[in-house]
Amino acid sequence: MAQIDAGEVLPNERIRQMAVEGTITQMHRGHEYASERDTFEIDGQHFEVTDVTHRTLGDLTDEDAQREGSEDLAAYKKRLERVHDHFEWDPDSDVVRHRFELIEE
Repeated sequence: MAQIDAGEVLPNERIRQMAVEGTITQMHRGHEYASERDTFEIDGQHFEVTDVTHRTLGDLTDEDAQREGSEDLAAYKKRLERVHDHFEWDPDSDVVRHRFELIEE
């Protein structure tokens, strides 16, 4: 267990604020940026990484998309295409799911 920078898992301020609001509870990234039980802090609120799982884009579901702040998987795909230059959805592409939850103090 380590204290990590929130930016390792949540790459921008908008995403970090969505975590504080409870809108997102996981983030898929291209690499593993945290381990289970790592913690991070955003605006005085503390979070714990509860699950780190290697997957492929083809494994993602509507539930995953909703946990990342999108309405469904189709909207999630469109969002990825918007924010990543030259992004192409390849169901075989490896990704890492980082799930986290607010630590109640």
